Amino acid sequence: MDKLNFHRIPSQPLIRPGQPQVAAASSPKQSFIEHLNNALQPATLKISKHAADRLMERNIHISDAEWAHVTDKVNEAKSKGIRESLVLMDQAALIVSAKNSTVITAMDRAEAKDQLFTNIDGTIVLS
Repeated sequence: MDKLNFHRIPSQPLIRPGQPQVAAASSPKQSFIEHLNNALQPATLKISKHAADRLMERNIHISDAEWAHVTDKVNEAKSKGIRESLVLMDQAALIVSAKNSTVITAMDRAEAKDQLFTNIDGTIVLS
């Protein structure tokens, strides 16, 4: 049988004479607070390269105010546990990853009329 070696791990860091001690008490709290604040901030919506190409190919124009409204609703959906969402607008249908705050693809409403959408767990209807 193989011989097993056990190594005891000290419960506190070793302090050796002559080594500088780092005061780490304040930095973990700051990074945690910064991380928490970032998590609580509403995420801005990103557009994937694929979605940007589809918007351009299909001549779909979405105003800044409409993007802001979509972003607000996607953040609201994310807070309710939605991961992948279909966003129906007057002129377009978007598939959005609420989890990643990213527009995955886009199509105009006429094209979306007879489509089957899979792998979504929420729908946002905007008027």
